[in-house]
Amino acid sequence: MAAPPDSNAAVRTLEPIPSTKLTPPRGARKLMPREALLARLQEARRKRCVVIQGPAGSGKTSTLVAWRQAMLTLNFDVAWLTLASEDEGPTRFLDCLVASLAEIDPAIVTEAVSLLGRDSDESALEHVVITLVQAIGGRQRDLVLMLDDLQQLGDARVFRVLQWLLDYAPANLHLAIGSRSALPLSLGRLRAHGDLAEFDLRDLRFSAEESERFLREQLGSIDRRDALELHRLTDGWVAGLQLFALDLKHRPGGGYARVQLRDAHAFADYFETEVLVRLADDDLAMLTRAAVCNRFCAPLAAALAGLPQAAAQMATRFAQLDHDNLFIQQVGSHDGQIWYRIHPLLREVLLARGAASPEAERRALHAAAWRWFDAQGQIDEAVRHAIQAGEAVAAADLVEQAAPQLMARRELGALSVLMHRLPAEQVARRTVLRLVSAQLQLYARNLDALAQNLRQLEAQAATMSAHQCYKVKLLRAGMALQRDDTDAVAAIEPELQDIPEDADAWSRIGQWQILAWMHMYRDKHAQARELLARAAQLDSAPARDLVGRNLLGLSYLLEGRLPDAERTLREALQMAESVSAEVGISGVSAGLLSEVLYELNESDAVLSLLQPRIELLERTSIPDAVLRALQALALVHWSNGRRLEALSWLERLEDYAVRHQLDRLLAHALAARLRIHLRQGETTRADSVLRRLEALGQRYAGSAPGTAADTERVVERARVDASLHWNDFGAAAVRLRALIEQATRSARWRLVANARLMLAVAELGLGHVEEAQQQTLEALRIGHRLGLVRSLLDASPRVPALIGMLLRAGDLEPVLTFYAQRLIDAASASRARASGAPQDNVTAPVAEALSEREHEVLKLVAQALPNKKIARVLGVTPHTVKWHLRKIYAKLGVAERDEAVARMRDLESGKATG
Repeated sequence: MAAPPDSNAAVRTLEPIPSTKLTPPRGARKLMPREALLARLQEARRKRCVVIQGPAGSGKTSTLVAWRQAMLTLNFDVAWLTLASEDEGPTRFLDCLVASLAEIDPAIVTEAVSLLGRDSDESALEHVVITLVQAIGGRQRDLVLMLDDLQQLGDARVFRVLQWLLDYAPANLHLAIGSRSALPLSLGRLRAHGDLAEFDLRDLRFSAEESERFLREQLGSIDRRDALELHRLTDGWVAGLQLFALDLKHRPGGGYARVQLRDAHAFADYFETEVLVRLADDDLAMLTRAAVCNRFCAPLAAALAGLPQAAAQMATRFAQLDHDNLFIQQVGSHDGQIWYRIHPLLREVLLARGAASPEAERRALHAAAWRWFDAQGQIDEAVRHAIQAGEAVAAADLVEQAAPQLMARRELGALSVLMHRLPAEQVARRTVLRLVSAQLQLYARNLDALAQNLRQLEAQAATMSAHQCYKVKLLRAGMALQRDDTDAVAAIEPELQDIPEDADAWSRIGQWQILAWMHMYRDKHAQARELLARAAQLDSAPARDLVGRNLLGLSYLLEGRLPDAERTLREALQMAESVSAEVGISGVSAGLLSEVLYELNESDAVLSLLQPRIELLERTSIPDAVLRALQALALVHWSNGRRLEALSWLERLEDYAVRHQLDRLLAHALAARLRIHLRQGETTRADSVLRRLEALGQRYAGSAPGTAADTERVVERARVDASLHWNDFGAAAVRLRALIEQATRSARWRLVANARLMLAVAELGLGHVEEAQQQTLEALRIGHRLGLVRSLLDASPRVPALIGMLLRAGDLEPVLTFYAQRLIDAASASRARASGAPQDNVTAPVAEALSEREHEVLKLVAQALPNKKIARVLGVTPHTVKWHLRKIYAKLGVAERDEAVARMRDLESGKATG
């Protein structure tokens, strides 16, 4: 919600992943078809992984391209990604991977895009992979992902990402990998299961017949003995044959040097002594300059030569070189420009030649490249070349200028990549970039790093402009929102109100939205909505408008105005889903809306809304949305009789609260668990949970209105549950009257209705029948006015009996009688659903067999190993272990580790006796 840095930069089009990386080189298609090799590849098309490994120039790319064409004719989708050294690092690799998959179907990557750039720890990266494989698994068509030149990457974290992709791949995802070097991947299991196909130089080499046919295609005719001799000299090495063919085309008399050409080193030597010397000086100089770029076009080459007016001439020369030989290849692009890349072996030779030139000349080439890319609006390439030119200041200028527009378009993942390219000292010395870094830290929920960054910025306030100082305050307020801390916002409220007169729209909207969030938790709903209305009038950006709509829906939800909350949140959800970049915001809408749907007793709607997006929602949403989503899932399962699943979702909410130090969310998770344990008669577990709640309650006793006071209310409500369970009706009644008075002042009408029914239970327990009926009547009036269902039914299992007492007395007016009967019918329907649900893990059927990895996890669980140790044993992250455990619990119909082990032993025992 904080504002981005100011800028007057011209509008740019960021292309962080060049489209040339996402399409195969066109020149590779010129190679002749190899039917036998292609037939073997076709046989392997259903395998999970195909690896093509061989030295440089052995035909890996051309083989992949030929296979791609064949797979397309079989109705397979094929995504392509050519990797280069600048794609090092897991975040950049995932950016490239997502861009490649988006070429096939943007829907595959919608959720992953929202996660990219938020966090780079292993758990976050793994979650991106899980999101991708789940999306791919939901498609009908098979998808082949082809990764070429994987040897360019060496970061172990990249291969961890790739390993996850292999381990979790659904049946319709197949990976094809081309690499010069062996892959640091665990492929033994795939190999043992027959799910891996491997091709090496022995498979890629041309046979004598293929070599002869290739040479005839290139030269028109060749004596068979010469063809056999060239096959011997090259040992069927494709690049060697290409080079001899090129050489023979241009050598008078058709003779060739009797030099063995079987590897890249020999290729380089031969190229230097036999080929490059015969290239026109201008062509050699042009290619040597172009080699500094991963891809190039005629206008870029002209700029590198310092002759921008010569672009047309260079286009002609490139076309001729492309026509004459196979060492310069066209690559596809979406920008209408004709792009080329130099054959990797030739590029290595040319880069070695260029490295011998003076450093000043090399830097000048990169400087010309970054200026050209900058003029085209291709900031990523511009920044990379500016750094290689030794112009870190210019690179930082580029990022500083591009940042406001990227933030406005919410391209924060792309901005994060650019920021990581910059030297740390450039970011540290620029206030604007420090603010950008802080905004990205807030986006990624890296709150500890953000807090440190903000302290350093505040220490330099004297050197900052008024606008920059205000943005620091907004970032601190945004951090407070992510920490669920209204007191922290209240502490800086005067500073937030002191906004510069000429502040930009982003700052004003951020101020109003954050203050509105604080006000609604301080029970000032009208003031909160007034601020949100101001923001809506000023806002024109869809993302910020959607944030405001969700906050408005939250305000209605807190006050119990369900029709208004439902309408507002459904509109926000529909708008967010229509804008692919706003998937994270749609999660906020869904999380808040789930509480409305649960309140209205629409259990199936809650499940259909949340189940497809809960993983993403938990990663990207604000604490309020996560709380409501996980709590709604737990309550739906509980009301439907699935106790173990309910406890599983509450455990997940508790984990989230502890991980992010969110006490209010922890209080809600514990209070819900307490109610379940009490109603199941599990007093030991209930006592343990209550002690934890009491500790929280002491911490927040006497809090001013806000999220802290909310925490205290949740604990007090839990104390009432415990008192009612132990039939301590007098203590419960005292607490409830105070709670009702406080909730009434705060306009928390759902809590008022719920507490009045609990008070009715207490009064009935004390023998005060008339008072019990009066409290029930007041609860029904509030419930009818607001359209409540679950707030009343969840107050106590005795609620239907209390309502029945009023109906039998016949004192209710017709409208209220109708509403009361609907509540009784809803309670009956819930009981019917609960009675039809599997009640115990002993009788629950196993929906599907456990996978091999799930068996491994469960065996380690049986040894009483904690998740962290299991993760170390299996070489995965603790998050992965939790993911596997959730799947195991669902398949076995259990919710806890001990129950899972017991259930598995029961099944194994049954198999043995059977």
